[in-house]
Amino acid sequence: MPPRRVPTARQRRLGAELRRMREQAGISIVNAGSELGTDRTRISNMEAGRFGVSEERIRTLAGIYACPDSVYIDALVAMAEDRTHGWWEDSRKILPASLLDLAELEHHAKSLTVVSIEYIPGLLQTEDYADTLFRLSVPERPARDIQRFVSFRMRRKCIVEQEPPTPCSFVIHEAALRMQYSDRETHRRQLNRVNDFGDMDGVSVRVTPFNAGGFPGINGSVTYAHGPVPQLDTVQVDAVHGSDFVYSETHLSNYRRLLQRVIKSSLSPKASRDLVQTIAREM
Repeated sequence: MPPRRVPTARQRRLGAELRRMREQAGISIVNAGSELGTDRTRISNMEAGRFGVSEERIRTLAGIYACPDSVYIDALVAMAEDRTHGWWEDSRKILPASLLDLAELEHHAKSLTVVSIEYIPGLLQTEDYADTLFRLSVPERPARDIQRFVSFRMRRKCIVEQEPPTPCSFVIHEAALRMQYSDRETHRRQLNRVNDFGDMDGVSVRVTPFNAGGFPGINGSVTYAHGPVPQLDTVQVDAVHGSDFVYSETHLSNYRRLLQRVIKSSLSPKASRDLVQTIAREM
C-alpha cells in the first residue's frame, strides 16, 4: 500500500507518539527498524503518519521501546484501529484540511474546554453570526465558499446536540460578548443562543469579565481536547492560516495551567448567564 499523501492531524499524532516512545527509549530509527525487521524508511513513514499501524506492530514497538504504560499503549491501539469515516470526510475535497482535522478532534475528544477572547466560540455560534465572521475574513471568500464554511461549522454542533453530548466547558471573555460583528438583532440572538447552550446537559458556559484582568498566552480561541489518557490531550489554537495543533508535554502542561487560571478568573455559570442577559438587553 502506498504512503498517504496528506495524513490527517490524528494520523500524524499517532505517528508522533510512536516517535516520542522511540526517542524516550534512546533508540535510533535505524535500530528500531532492525528490531522490527524492516528499514528506517518504514519507521520514518509510520512516525510521520504516512503509513497505517496495526495493533500487533504498536505492541511490538512498545516492547522494543520498553514502554511500561499499558493504558497508554491500549489508547494508541484504539486510536490506530479506529477507522471511522466521519461526516467531515464528505468535505475532504472542498474545505481546508485544518477544518476537517478540528471536527475530527472534537468528535474523538472525551471532553472539551474552549476559551475565546475575540468572538463567540464556533460551537455556540448562530448561523447568521458565523456568516458575518466569514464575510469579514481576509482574503475575501466567494459566497459559495462562505455557505460551505457556515454549514460545516453548524454541523460541528452535533457533539453538543447529540445524546449523550460530549462534555464541553466554554469560557468567553466579556470582550467577545460585546464585540458587534453584525447588526444589533443578529448579535442579540447570538447572545441569547449562548445562554440556551448554557442550559443544555453537559455544557458549561462561563464569562471572564473585564475587571478580572488579563491572562497572557491566549489570543483568539483555544480548544483543549481531553483524550482517553492525558498524554493524548491536544490543544488547537486558531491562527491566521487556519489551525495549529500542539501536544508536546511542555505545551500541554503550560495550557493546563493557563486554563486553570482562566477558569479561576471567570464568573460562575449563573453569574455568567446574568451578565450575558444584561449585555443582550443593552444591545
